[in-house]
Formats: sequence, C-alpha cells, structure tokens
Amino acid sequence: MSLPVFLKTEMWAKRGSLLAAASTLAIAVSLLQDVIPGANAQDLTSGLAGEVDPNKELLLESSEVTYDFDNDVILATGSVQVYYDGNTVQAHQIVFDRKSGQLTAKGNVIFIESNGNVVRTSELTLSEDFAEGFARALQIDTTKRTRFLAEKARREGDNVTSIENGVYTVYTKPTNPPDKPPLWRVRAEKIIHKQQEKIIRFENAAFEVYGKPIAYLPYLSMPDPTIKRKSGFLIPSGIVNDKLGYGVTVPYYWALSPHYDLTTTLTPLTKQGLFGDVQYRHRFEAGQVSFSAAGLFQAQPGQFTTSRADERWRGAVNSTASFSLSKDWTLGWNVTYKSDRQFFQDYSMASFSGGDPSEVFFEGRNERNLLSVRAYAFQISQEDYEDSEFDALGFSPVGSSLQDKQPLVLPVIDYDYVFADPVLAGELSLAANFTSLTRDETDAFSIDGGTTAKFRGVDGTFSRLSLQGDWRRTFIDPLGQTFTPFAYMRGDLFFLASPDADVTALAGESFVGRAMPAVGLEYRYPIIAAFDGGNQVFEPIAQVVVRPNEQRIGELPNDDAQSIVFDTTTLFDYDKFSGFDRAEGGTRLNLGLNYKLQLNSGYYLSGLFGRSYQLAGENSYANPDILGATADSGLASDLSDYVGSLYLDTQYGVKLGAQARFDKDDFSVNRLQAQASAIYGPVVSSLAYAFLGEQPDVGIDNPREEILGSASLRLQENWRVFGSMRYDIENANIVQDGVGIGYDDEGFSLSVSYAEDRSRNDGDSVNRTLYFRIGLRTIGNTQVSSGALN
Repeated sequence: MSLPVFLKTEMWAKRGSLLAAASTLAIAVSLLQDVIPGANAQDLTSGLAGEVDPNKELLLESSEVTYDFDNDVILATGSVQVYYDGNTVQAHQIVFDRKSGQLTAKGNVIFIESNGNVVRTSELTLSEDFAEGFARALQIDTTKRTRFLAEKARREGDNVTSIENGVYTVYTKPTNPPDKPPLWRVRAEKIIHKQQEKIIRFENAAFEVYGKPIAYLPYLSMPDPTIKRKSGFLIPSGIVNDKLGYGVTVPYYWALSPHYDLTTTLTPLTKQGLFGDVQYRHRFEAGQVSFSAAGLFQAQPGQFTTSRADERWRGAVNSTASFSLSKDWTLGWNVTYKSDRQFFQDYSMASFSGGDPSEVFFEGRNERNLLSVRAYAFQISQEDYEDSEFDALGFSPVGSSLQDKQPLVLPVIDYDYVFADPVLAGELSLAANFTSLTRDETDAFSIDGGTTAKFRGVDGTFSRLSLQGDWRRTFIDPLGQTFTPFAYMRGDLFFLASPDADVTALAGESFVGRAMPAVGLEYRYPIIAAFDGGNQVFEPIAQVVVRPNEQRIGELPNDDAQSIVFDTTTLFDYDKFSGFDRAEGGTRLNLGLNYKLQLNSGYYLSGLFGRSYQLAGENSYANPDILGATADSGLASDLSDYVGSLYLDTQYGVKLGAQARFDKDDFSVNRLQAQASAIYGPVVSSLAYAFLGEQPDVGIDNPREEILGSASLRLQENWRVFGSMRYDIENANIVQDGVGIGYDDEGFSLSVSYAEDRSRNDGDSVNRTLYFRIGLRTIGNTQVSSGALN
C-alpha cells in the first residue's frame, strides 16, 4: 500500500534534493536539445525546476518510507512517486543521505515534465546544493517527437555540464525493430555546456545515416538555450541552371539585437558571378519593418534575351511594414522595384518575390466601420510582343509599351459605415470610394482591322468620387415567407484631366456627374421537407430592382468594371458590374431556385439555378462602353442566359463543385468551371475543367478550354509518386506538366520532381526545371534546382 507523505517546510532538505534532481535533468534536456541547430530548447526546459514554484506542496507516494536515525538517511522504496508543481518523478528507490547532502534515485527513474517531455535514466545522483550531479543511461523523449540518448551526464562546479556519447534523433515507429537504427542521427563523443559563458561545445560529432557516419564535425560550438538568437551560418542550397551555371547559396544570420537582425546570402554562380541577397528585419512594440535587396553584376549578360536582362547590373529591392498605430488603425506597405521584368524569373533564389503590385496602405476598422487609404503601382513581368491583327489605327501597337500602359493608382479611398441603430426599422449603411489613376500610354485594340478602337485604358489622369447609401428591412410572415424591401441611392463625380485627345468617345467636359436611385424587393420561401435519413430544402427566390437608365454610357473611363462574370454568385447582386465605373440601370427581375439536401450519413448537396430579366428601361449590358466587354456577358438581351451551380460533399473524401452559364436560346454551354477532389485509399487527386465560349467583341474568336489535373499515389508506407498536367483542349497543347517521387517519414523527407512550362508569350519555348529537396525535421531543409529554357 502506498504511503502518501506531504513534505512541509521542516522537510526542506528532502524537498531541495528532489528539486535538485529536476534541475539537473532540466540541464541535461536543454543541453542535449541544443546538439542540433534549430531545435526549440525553450519548449523542452519550460516547466522544469528552474521555473517551479518553491512555495508549492510536494507529495511523495511510496510503498515504504524509513528514516535511519543513526546514519541520518531517508529511504523511500517500492514504486516511489514524487509530485511537485506539475512535474512527476518515479523511481524504484530514492535515498537521501543528510550527512553528505547527497540524493540518489535508482531503478527505472522516470521524470515527466509538466509540458509532456519524458526523461528516463537508470541512476541519478545529486548534491544538495545542485553543484554536483551524475546521471547514467539518460534518454529524453520530447513532445516534438525527438529523442536524446547519453551514456553519462555529469555536472561539476555549479557551472560545467558534460555529456558522454550523446545521440540526437527522432522517434521511430513502435513497429520498427528495436535494434534497427533510425534513418539519421547525430552523435558526439562529448558535449560540454559552460553556463557562465553560455556556450555549448561538441567534440568529435558525426552525422549518421542508418547508423553509418557520412559527415564528421571535429569541432562545433553554439549558444545554450538561454540565448534565443545567435549569429551563424544557415543551411545552404544548390542551383543548376543553363544560364546561371552551378551555384550554392551560403546564408549567414546576424543576431544584431533582440529587436532587429540581418540575413546575408552569397551565391557564387559559375556563369554569372556572385549573387548577393540581404534581408534586414526590425521589430517594434507596435509593428515590424523589413528591407531586402538582391542583385549582381552579370559576367555573361548575353545569356539573356529579354528586355534589359542583358545588362550588367540586375537586381531588385523590397520593403514591407505593418504598424498598429492604435487598436483600430494600421499603417503599412509592400513596395518592390526590379531592374527588369524577368529578374525574379531568372534569379528565383532571391529571398523575396516581386509578383504582387507595390502597395502602401493606411486602414482603420472596427466591428461596423472601415476606412482604407491605399496606393498601387504595377511593375509587370510580361515581355512586349507583336500581334498586328488587333492594332488600332492612331494608337500604339497591341503588345507594345506594356509597362507604360500600366496605371499608377493614387489614392484608393474606401469608407464603409453601418449605423448601429435601426433607421425606419431597417439597416442603413453608407459607402464611399475615391479613386484616382494616371496612365502614360493609351491601351487600345481593334477587332475590325483597326477602324474601330476599344480601350482597356486611356492616357491621362482620371478621378472618381462615388457615394452610396443602402437601406433594407426583412419581414417574415407566419408561413415562413421572407420579404426584404430595399433601396439605395448612388452618386458619382468624374474628373477627367488631360485625357488622350485621340479617344474621341470620352466626354469633353472636365467634370461629369451621374446619379442612380433604386428601390426593390426580394422574396424567399424556404420549404423544408424531412424524410427518414435526412432533409431537403426548396427555396424559390425572386428579386426585382427598379431604377432609371444608366447615364453617360461610353463617355466615361472604365478601369475597375471591365470584368463581368455572370453566374449564381452574382445573380442576386443589385448591381452586377465588378466596380464603380459602371452603374447598372433599368428595371430588372432576378429569379432562381435554391435546393439543399442533407443526409444523416453525411452527404451534402446544394444547387442553384436561375436567370435574369430586363423588364423596363435601357439594358446597361446591351450598351457597350469604351471597352465593349458587356456584349458577351450573358446579360445583353432582355432574357439573360441561364446560370447554375452545384456542390457535392460526400464526407468521405470526394467533393465536387461546378458553375455554368447556358445559352438562352439553345442551352449550349457558354461558360463552365468545374472542380473535383478525392481521397481514396492511397490516392489523392484533383481535377479542374474550364470552358469559356468565344467573345468576338473583345477579339476572342475561338473558345478557350483547359483541363488541369494532379494526383499523388502512396506506393508504400513512406513512398509516394505525384504528377500534374495542364492541357489546352482547344489547341491540343500541353501547357504545363510535371512528375515526381517523394519519401516522408517521422524525421526525413526527400523529393525529386521534373516540370515543363510552355506558357510564355511565344508558346514555342519550354522552361524545364529539375528540383531536388531534402529535409531533416528540426534541422532544416535544403534544395537543388536546375532550369533550362529551349
């Protein structure tokens, strides 16, 4: 029978000795964890003796506790367990010699930390003042699924801890043979930790694979766990490229301060010279900022043929930031400048990417309101090209001066406000937008041999202020029918400064105003039918919007309402234009039927089908603006195309989804997007299909049809093969494809893949990439990539 003993203050010696055991074990845990760079020593040492509460009660349970008065020895034997501040020590026997001040735990000693780490040792001896200690046959299993082994661990002089024959590895599965070595491990003859110097030194270390050493490290030192950040080299990676040659990235981390640091990376390339990369990060109490730069002086610039890529100096700079000025206000930016359009494609080893537009923002938000001020600049990656078939007379050729045709957008201001209290028993909200943009070159094209021009953008400065108020209220009758009357009022003021004089369609005034009032009603009637095994819902929906005709169609610039996607996601939008530059007018009726099926077994099916009707007034989508993209939207006639959507979730790994638009006359497909994903046994796959009918009003004379698929097959417990393909069905052309093989286990991952990309402008070139990656959990990842374009 266990005998519980609550140790009070008079038993301080015993309490202190047990804490000494915890302290020494904590040292061993933190020390061994630091054998490998990148391991989280803080996770291991949290909750150990160094952080326990000295005022907590200590509980000891044992089959027998005796005290030898003659020799002044306390002896606990038989399933001894000690509980203290969330930590547990188990042993067959614990002996405390009060004369020598020495505590010894023997027989399957197990120390379970409050954070879940488990320390095992055959014998533990400690001095009362913690200065001296000894552990034999030490094993530490962490919650990170890592393991540390050591033959001996000794602490001397209250400062130096040494471990003999230490090994670091990861968990192996319980089904593995007990004598089988792990895939990889790190072994050191001796590990010495000097606490005052905060340094850990490794002597005669080796990296082993399947128990065989493949790399020796005669000497290695690093900071102890109390040092959170330390300067040093990071794991390198390799590069093989037909234009760059061979190269190895050599990153070095500089821990300059607890608040800021620096990473420098040098990559010598056999064909192009030395590529440099630097990242500076600074964290403040209210936010953080970073500055990055990458570039080189090319040794063989003639390897590149794209614009400005054949110059000696190539590079890019970037800065990102985010600052919380107060609880609701944020200031930040993400700004990138690159020397040429293809820099990031040619030098993909850069630590930052230039794919996003440069942006500066200032934003404030709370539960109901938002104010956002942003500025955008676009530096494109696409090269200029020639396509004289669509050139417009009097304007620069299609495909030329692409960068000059990009706008500088400064500023974009959005304001949204929702009133907290009801207005006329309904919800009232206000929205405002101010946008100003400047473009240096008119972006024009023609589809009739150049005589009639259409414009994606116009040279000049254009500003617009839009204000809108929305009100709505919902009524539910006893039958469950829902009636939602609504109303909105919108006003727009355009300022046209220095527009291109050759764009004669634009209004000749500098200031142009426009207003659009509207009232409407939305009706829904969900009909629920329950049955044995599930339920289903039928919900007819009707929405009518009454308003005057849209004003000044074709006389105003259109930069943010060029994309019109009519499907079930926009069927019941009051205004189906994508932005503020257009305002839908006329009286319109939107009808649809929503269906949902839920089975108790987990299956879920939902679908929506409907169409839109122009009841009165002028149809905005039948009247093209300066771009002319509305004629193929499916909304140009009084009776729109049909739209439908379907979503299926089997809850067993198979999901299906589709959006489609069908022709109003013959029900042929004008637009279709479908995707499916499935997990079945060892197979994980996805498939996506896209079809877009011809749009002659914007120069697309042939349909576009593509299919994209990817799959992964697990061959054995750890091995898998994977592949993907993007196929242009209309042109019978493989756009992208790739295949690879990978291995993954508890602490090691490896993958080799090969990919081809034919999506560049000319369509004849093929970008081939071979990618090799190896990863060791808790240590890091490295990779080698090769690229060739032909």
